[in-house]
Amino acid sequence: MSGLSTVVKGTGPALLLVHGAGGSVQANYGPILGTLTQYFTVIAPDLPGSGGSPKASGPLDLEKLADDLVDIAVRAGHESFFVCGYSMGCAVAVTAAVRHPERVRGLVLSTPFTKIDAATRAKIDHWKSLLDGSREVLSRFILSVMCSKEYLARLTPAQAEGFAELIAASVPTGSPSHVDLILKIDLSDLLPQVTQPTLVIGASGDQLLSRHLGKEVADLIPGSKYTDIACGHAIALEAAMPWARLITDYLTSV
Repeated sequence: MSGLSTVVKGTGPALLLVHGAGGSVQANYGPILGTLTQYFTVIAPDLPGSGGSPKASGPLDLEKLADDLVDIAVRAGHESFFVCGYSMGCAVAVTAAVRHPERVRGLVLSTPFTKIDAATRAKIDHWKSLLDGSREVLSRFILSVMCSKEYLARLTPAQAEGFAELIAASVPTGSPSHVDLILKIDLSDLLPQVTQPTLVIGASGDQLLSRHLGKEVADLIPGSKYTDIACGHAIALEAAMPWARLITDYLTSV
């Protein structure tokens, strides 16, 4: 058993959620969980070192993570299920789909990447360098790259300060291992092997990942569909309802 803290809630077909690096189920999916549970039985594990899950004893391994999450869904009583990945969680979702094609019925990949490019790597390296330092500096950086320029421009100084304080108070202990995994991910060989119906969702105002990376993922998955939302990387914060609608509309139609 993986020992990961997992929420199982809702009714209908099973939907496994995989959150992103430095996030948690609540941080990355919280605003849309209520909508998703109206349509699906949501299975939502926190990755090692996030939420209520203990840190991993060593470096994170993409294949082991994928296998552990599939095992959680099966143990929750579901022989097959959809998988929804967000950011780094998309790599876990794709790995699960290729390794367990009999289990995974379809995918929604939000702000995914095949592998990070030089511009994105510079930001991830900077993020990694801040993890051992001031929480205040780290949280301001995270806020600056997770939100679109338009969203940040609408925040008052007090609102921006409040968001930064929330981020600082909720940095997962597993963040360093999550960031290390991002730097290692390369899905170039896996993506063409995906056989399930797949929707890829980009964020046109993304300031963390270069904006072509999501389209690149869609181009590599046979028969996938691509769309984007006018928001930053933190889709749940800026565009929760459009995001929830895209996920539910797609997965209830395949």
